[in-house]
Amino acid sequence: MSKTTYKRADRVADQIRMEVADILMRKIKDPRVHDVTVTDVELTGDLRIAHVFVTTMESGEAERDIFTGLSKASGFVRSELGRRLSLRYLPDVIFKKDVSGPRGDRIMRLLDGLREESEQPETRDSQGREQGIADS
Repeated sequence: MSKTTYKRADRVADQIRMEVADILMRKIKDPRVHDVTVTDVELTGDLRIAHVFVTTMESGEAERDIFTGLSKASGFVRSELGRRLSLRYLPDVIFKKDVSGPRGDRIMRLLDGLREESEQPETRDSQGREQGIADS
């Protein structure tokens, strides 16, 4: 029988992610908090601090308002988690912006650009050097 390497903190973080997403969708009355997606939760090893990563389609001032609303609602979210989860110590909830989505989109655009460059027809000049379309 092999022992799994899936830590308790990972299991609790996954449960917190689902519960926080439900709380934000159904329980939060703050009009600033809307169109928020909980993407990940990182929990410290001692289960005392939960970093909740969220993403939103808003930008600029609207995004700042959403994160202000989330920081104001963190106490309410923590108390709701206390009702839903049976943990000895309830973690402090800290909301953070998830930047992995836009970063992944940028990487995909760069890879698509490289693929398009490699598919361009290449010609050779009279000395055998490769020339792209821009060079001719």
